[in-house]
Amino acid sequence: MPQSPFKDKYGNPLTWSEAFSKITVRFKSYWLEFVTGFLWWGVGDCPSHSVRRFFYRACGMSIGHGSAIHMGARIYNPRHIVIGDDTIIGEQVILDGRAPLRIGNHVDIASRALLYNSEHDIQSADFHQIEVPTTIEDYVFIGPQAIILPGVTIGKGAVVAAGAVVTKNVAPYSIVAGIPAKPIAERNKKLSYILGRPRLFQ
Repeated sequence: MPQSPFKDKYGNPLTWSEAFSKITVRFKSYWLEFVTGFLWWGVGDCPSHSVRRFFYRACGMSIGHGSAIHMGARIYNPRHIVIGDDTIIGEQVILDGRAPLRIGNHVDIASRALLYNSEHDIQSADFHQIEVPTTIEDYVFIGPQAIILPGVTIGKGAVVAAGAVVTKNVAPYSIVAGIPAKPIAERNKKLSYILGRPRLFQ
């Protein structure tokens, strides 16, 4: 196939097929960046849970009954984010949907927690991106400013202490803390609570 006048970021010439593919990807990226900016600056600071839920759902996020996302959340690609019922997401939380992010029922995520599922391979020559699913199961509590790294599963009923950095799967009903997070205790396994409504105007 003949070469096009386009080149990749390393200066290598592209065929017309390769160029068309890259142009398509670029326009999709622009559209996603527009949606992300709209959710950050146009929706995230709106002081109404109902309005925020409406736009998050309209942009592809699945949000269960009775769940809420507080103000200032930063959403990456809402189409891959699924949130269960009766789950509350605190202020200024990052929800990374560049790969599937699944959050269960009755989950409480405190302010400024960071949930990621995309990172760069620091050992690779091209520093390429790695995207892997992240899962938060039912009845999990994630403390303020905790960081959940890509590919991690937080088991049912587990607790992640404030400021912890979770690099590996967390067993159900375990309590983890530290950098990197390690088990420090076990939680009661008979959990049946309902978080209820979020605070107004937050």
